[in-house]
Amino acid sequence: MPRLALYTFGVLKSPLVDPAPLTRDFYDVGEAVYQKIGRHPGYLAHAEAAPGERGTLFEADWGAWGQFAVPAWYGKGRTRETTALAATLSLWTGLRPAFDAVHTGPHRDALKRRADWFERTPHPNHAFWWVLDGVTPTWQDGVSRLEHLDDHGPAPHAFTFHRPFAPDGTPTGIRGIGPTSDRVH
Repeated sequence: MPRLALYTFGVLKSPLVDPAPLTRDFYDVGEAVYQKIGRHPGYLAHAEAAPGERGTLFEADWGAWGQFAVPAWYGKGRTRETTALAATLSLWTGLRPAFDAVHTGPHRDALKRRADWFERTPHPNHAFWWVLDGVTPTWQDGVSRLEHLDDHGPAPHAFTFHRPFAPDGTPTGIRGIGPTSDRVH
């Protein structure tokens, strides 16, 4: 059965190592969000750097998730001292569980505060795509899908919550959102 891959990307207003209270707050909120999402029904896994590599993105060992990569439009630093981004790569059983995890609980509260932490950009901040069972998506897969979404809009290759596609490539919906929101998948 196909699984749903999700790549998220945002450009932060300040580097991750910034000692300002707002950056510490972002980390604290992020820890709570990850703990809650990691227990959410339908969550399967997310990319994690090898132990001891916290705070290092570009040089970290990500195992099966591949070498860390970012979209071409990211123009800030790439060193531990200058990196100003937040990215995630995760696997889900389907759209509904991913939607519920993102739009409820601590993540919903964090979304309400995203303007505190993230720069506004004209680019999408997330992309979904379906992967075969047993396939682990890579960071480069996520970047490619997000850039495709930015260049071409939602399609079976890369899509959003608001314009989702089923594993067979047909448009679908989640109750309450999307063009076919009367259907639940």
